[in-house]
Amino acid sequence: MNRNNYSPRKTARLAAAALMHACPDPLELPPAGRWHYHQGVFLLGLQRLAELDDDLRLLDYTHRYLDGLIAPDGNVPLVQTELDAMQPGNLLYRFLDESPDNKRFRTAIDTIVALLDNFPRTDQGGFWHKHKYPNQQWLDGLYMAGPVSVHYGRKFDRPDYFRLFATQARLIEAGANDPASGLLRHGFDRSREAPWADTTDGKAPEVWGRALGWFPAALLDMLDYIPPGSEEADELREIFQRVMPPIINNRDSASRLWFQVIDRPDDPANWIESSCSALFIYSIAKGVRTGLLDPTLLTTAKESFAALLKQCCSLNADGLFELNNICIGTGIGTCDFYLQRPVRTNDLHGVGAFILAAVELARATEGQVI
Repeated sequence: MNRNNYSPRKTARLAAAALMHACPDPLELPPAGRWHYHQGVFLLGLQRLAELDDDLRLLDYTHRYLDGLIAPDGNVPLVQTELDAMQPGNLLYRFLDESPDNKRFRTAIDTIVALLDNFPRTDQGGFWHKHKYPNQQWLDGLYMAGPVSVHYGRKFDRPDYFRLFATQARLIEAGANDPASGLLRHGFDRSREAPWADTTDGKAPEVWGRALGWFPAALLDMLDYIPPGSEEADELREIFQRVMPPIINNRDSASRLWFQVIDRPDDPANWIESSCSALFIYSIAKGVRTGLLDPTLLTTAKESFAALLKQCCSLNADGLFELNNICIGTGIGTCDFYLQRPVRTNDLHGVGAFILAAVELARATEGQVI
């Protein structure tokens, strides 16, 4: 796609339309009929696009997803054993104050956030990523559980969630940090018993792009709800400003995008991955807009978005948007494991991240030529 013909706002609308055309019933979004973060990321992108464009049709689509899965008594078909199940809860806040379903949705969000009450933790107090991964914290987990919980804390006067997730961010940064590069590896195992864990410090062996993309996005989204000037807000800002320079420095100079394993550009099996590139564009654009990054870095976000359009986006024979080179869902493993993962077109991981990035870039460049 020629970026000169497609603004971020226009491409966000094209991406949303393509998925809504493929799944006119939001319960058809894969995995069909499930309360799942795949749908949650895409639908959060729709909500933010709806706010940008004042498009009630997009809000109706997200509401139908919630309405179809949440029972009349507010029961949510929630997997109790993984932080991933919390992420779609972000969608509920938009409807709590103005929907006839507000009581039902309030019960649902109470249930979702209460999942943390008995969720297992490491000896440091860090939430396991899933029950089946004892003592493991993953970068992904901060995005899945952090914003929804911090938003709850702001809306319902539970400031303890601010400290809880500032602590989670600090533990994950410290536990996953690669001291040589400043990048964060996919996760770490406090017990050092996972087959991939370093026997000395428990760290994962590699820096996987999309996991790293979730982390600064989570920090920024939590900062939307934590009171400015608080100790927790200052801590999250400092973490964000530490993790972003190594990410920006590892952008591929030729493609202006990021690799699947972002710090191994010379591996001939490595490849440009679109969902992590979109998440990094999101974090750069939002970081500039909120005053956390140097304004000159907006050029980096704009260049990378143009590169993403050119190299990873296309229109099919029916004129519908396609985003390519999206890695499927992935656990922690070796470099070869990541490089051999299958890729998909219009996978929700990627399209959701793309819409979020496009909307944020549109906000950051309001009134500018892009």
